[in-house]
Formats: sequence, structure tokens, C-alpha cells
Amino acid sequence: MNLKQLRLVREIVRSNFHVTEAASAQFTSQSGVSKHVKDLEDELGVAIFERRGKRLLGLTDPGAEVLKCIDRVLLEIGNIRNVASTFSNGQSGTLKIAATHTQSRYALPKYLSEFRSRYDDVEIVLLQAHPREVPTLLLSGECDIGFATDTLDDVPDLLAFPFYSWEHEVIVPEGHPLQGRENVTLQEVAQSPLVTYDQGLTGRKQIDRAFEKLALKPRIAMAAIDSDVIKTYVGLGLGVGIIAGMAYDADNDSGLSKVSLKTRIDSSQTCFALRRGRFRKDYVYRFIEMCAPAVTKEVILQAEALRDEIDGTI
Repeated sequence: MNLKQLRLVREIVRSNFHVTEAASAQFTSQSGVSKHVKDLEDELGVAIFERRGKRLLGLTDPGAEVLKCIDRVLLEIGNIRNVASTFSNGQSGTLKIAATHTQSRYALPKYLSEFRSRYDDVEIVLLQAHPREVPTLLLSGECDIGFATDTLDDVPDLLAFPFYSWEHEVIVPEGHPLQGRENVTLQEVAQSPLVTYDQGLTGRKQIDRAFEKLALKPRIAMAAIDSDVIKTYVGLGLGVGIIAGMAYDADNDSGLSKVSLKTRIDSSQTCFALRRGRFRKDYVYRFIEMCAPAVTKEVILQAEALRDEIDGTI
């Protein structure tokens, strides 16, 4: 058994069991991947993958348990490197953040600017990701912190903390009948096609719930994951837009107007999350405290210890 075999098994799962993609990601050949996996299965005495001919269909029951162990082993390998780097490089290094477009564009800039002014020896890598990709990037160790709405809760190997609450706003292009109106109802909004977020993303469930409460079924003209894309197509006249409130700026969004709603859409909660069990440099905790002063290093470590105790891992 060796680390290359373990990494290949994990990469195959990440690649949705496409061996060719896994081989490319690990800079090896398809035949090399197959041989490494077969050697590992022979050593363990169990099949890790279900097969149909040469195709991999998924994990066997033993394979699912083996994968959990592989994830823990590779996590600790990464921790060893991080510990060594901490003692050899002090406060220098890299802070890797995964965040959705809305958080990257509108919520994080002031915190990243402040962090940069204090830690000029730390490189910042901002990975802009689809909301459903943020947990995956955290679990794989490709980032230190992840920011998203709706996709970080209830992921067992993540610790999630609240970042801030926000509300949706309705926007219309100049000249729209709703422009300048006060106390506009959702019934009136539903008479126009809507341009808003994709299902399951950026508080979309709050939007859907608000209309469902009124037995309304609005016509979705376009759904996207990017607030700026939504604003662009509202400006082109595709429909009325519903976006995260922080994404609208009256000074910069020329050609668009915010509508005053009579009944507000329920607020949404953006969270940030960390991978459980991962060693973190001190500047990671300092950045978190800039974003959420109440979430100190001690709070995070206590939360992690409590989750470990609940799961029976200590």
C-alpha cells in the first residue's frame, strides 16, 4: 500500500468513476491507474469498486469504508506538511478561499483588503466556485475556508459558522411599470417573467417559498448563479430580477431600479466553513476573526472537539 494508490482511489471517486479523467488529473496513464487500483484491492483482499466489464460503476460497501480511511490519511499527510511549514515559514504562506461569485464580488473584498494590509507575506488565492463546489473544495483540502449560502450546512466533515444575514431585492429595468412604485406586492411581481438564481442556490428556496405562500407560480425566464449575469439580462428586458441585496448598487447599476416590496422575502444566511481535523496556520484564524469577530480560534477548536465527541471519534 502506498500514497499514490490512495490518491488514485480518491481521484477516481472525485472524477465520478471516470478512470481517464482520474489518470489525467494525476498525470499518469489509464492502464497505470487500473494497475495501482488492482494491486491495492489484491493487497486488501476486497473489491473497492463495483465494475461492469472494465467500467467502474461506484464503490462497494467495503470500498466506501476504505475511502473514509483514505480521506483521513491524506488529510493527516496534509497536516504534517502544514505543521512543518508553520515552523519553517512563520507567518508566510498561502490563504486559499473558495467562495461563490456573490460573496467574492460583494462580501469579501473589504476583509481581504484588511487581511492583505496586515499579512503582506501571505499570498491570497480566491477560488470562485459554483455553490455546490465549495464543500467539495473544502473536503479535498484545496482551500482553507469556504463561503456560500445554502450548501455548507449538514456536511458531516465540515464546521460551518454564520457569516451574515441578507435579503433579496427586486430590480427592474428603466421604464418598467413597477419602477418608482411603493409597496409593490409579489402578485404584481409575478405578472412579469423572473430572472433570478438557479434552484438550490443563493437563497432561491426563500424566493420560492415567498411565492408559494401566496399560491403563486411565477414564470422563470432565466436562472443563473451569478448576480452580475442576472442584472445584465434584467437590463436587456428579459424580466424582473430578484437578486441578493448586497449585489445592487444604485450608483453603479445604471439602467436598473430597486423596487420597494410590501412583503419582504425571508432573509438568507451566508456561512463560512472549515474542514474538520485540518491543521491551520494562525493567519487562517486571524482572517476568520476579521470576518466574524465572535468566531475565535478557541471557539473553532471547541466546536471541533464537541463534534468529535458526538461522533465518537475520541
